[in-house]
Amino acid sequence: MAAEPFRTPMYDFHVSLGARMVEFAGWSMPLSYRGITEEHVHTRTACSVFDVSHMGRLRLTGKDCESLLNRICTRNLANAEIGRCYYSHICRDDGGILDDVIVSRFETRWGIVCNASNREKIIAWLKSHAAGLNVEVVDETFSTAMLAIQGPKTLDLAITLTGLDSSKLKRYHLAEYGYLGMPIVVYRSGYTGEDGLEVVFPSGATKPLVPLLLGTPEKPHPIVKPAGLGARDTLRIEAAMPLYGHELTEEIDSLTAGQSWCVDLNKDFIGALAMRRVKAEGLPRHLVGLELEGRRIGRQHQKVIAGGSEIGEVTSGTLSPTLGKSIAMAIVRSEFGKPGTALAVELSGKHVAAKVTPLPFYQRPGKR
Repeated sequence: MAAEPFRTPMYDFHVSLGARMVEFAGWSMPLSYRGITEEHVHTRTACSVFDVSHMGRLRLTGKDCESLLNRICTRNLANAEIGRCYYSHICRDDGGILDDVIVSRFETRWGIVCNASNREKIIAWLKSHAAGLNVEVVDETFSTAMLAIQGPKTLDLAITLTGLDSSKLKRYHLAEYGYLGMPIVVYRSGYTGEDGLEVVFPSGATKPLVPLLLGTPEKPHPIVKPAGLGARDTLRIEAAMPLYGHELTEEIDSLTAGQSWCVDLNKDFIGALAMRRVKAEGLPRHLVGLELEGRRIGRQHQKVIAGGSEIGEVTSGTLSPTLGKSIAMAIVRSEFGKPGTALAVELSGKHVAAKVTPLPFYQRPGKR
């Protein structure tokens, strides 16, 4: 008998609002409340709250944390600045991506946020490479909750939503403080392409905090609304943010996935030798954006065609609510990756015209 999916501390709230619940990475999660497009547009124009408590949250302590993390992460974390967050990959020796993570440097500890589907794998990887080192790894996923507050009105509402003037917090920085007698960590980050915050707090604080964020079913907040996984996916595709299991897998290295910006090949880390070799020889394939003709959607693993031959496959696709176009990300042979190149995507046996387009598809106005 299959195990029951885990429930986040927000589960009862989702149900009270009539969310359509689905199983995702072993968790019962809201797909949508009012409809994916409506929630997507509201995030782009106002402020939405996403429950991301399913994501793994790990605490690392001990004097050898920095050397361990710098060894297993693609990002250079030597002398990492206290109060900073760093997007990074954790890879195998052959460069295959085990997960993409956010590593945070606190004054007396380190933190890692990883994907729900990879939590146990990453904990095991950390502990295996920490053998003999002064490092303790604690899984705080089930003792905390995590919400993503995203959209152009988020920072204006930050004081009333979180008790902190987050406009003074730089992108990919964090702040720790007490709120209503509870420890809160606020990160200025997110996964939608909009500005916003991600907030971690004790799971027992959910009941008093959530009404402050969203109001109640009887008296909802006039601006802030909940959004589900469906809108989170369409938003991240528009912003060309990779998703593990799609753009990132154990069979794809960080350079092929278009994430060279988070890789420091000048330092030694697990997977560095393989990626140096790939870079020296030239990428045989890489991630591109596609704009499809018409309104049909390219889905993961559908073939990308050039001259009648398969030259790659779609990793993610959607009908963009913001742009009104069918867009997709795909990994294709590098000689076909120049913007403007005419290709096709095979949908139900038919070739739908597509062209290579720069990433991201969407960038928020006045991005800073």
